[in-house]
Amino acid sequence: MEKLIHIEGMHCGHCTGAVEKALKALPGVESVEMSLKEGTARVKVADTLSDVMLSAVVTGAGFKVTGIDTL
Repeated sequence: MEKLIHIEGMHCGHCTGAVEKALKALPGVESVEMSLKEGTARVKVADTLSDVMLSAVVTGAGFKVTGIDTL
């Protein structure tokens, strides 16, 4: 399954790197593509991962999730 996470508060490459690292550490995440310009993370995840889990990981890294779309 592919999801697009909309993230508020990323201002630089370090920010996107922190979010990417946090998401990749979550079991069930297959790949992560970050976009600083769009303020998003496109992730391929196992069906067992919920939006709540993804949101919690991003929030734990210090950023705000404003929405998650299933693609």
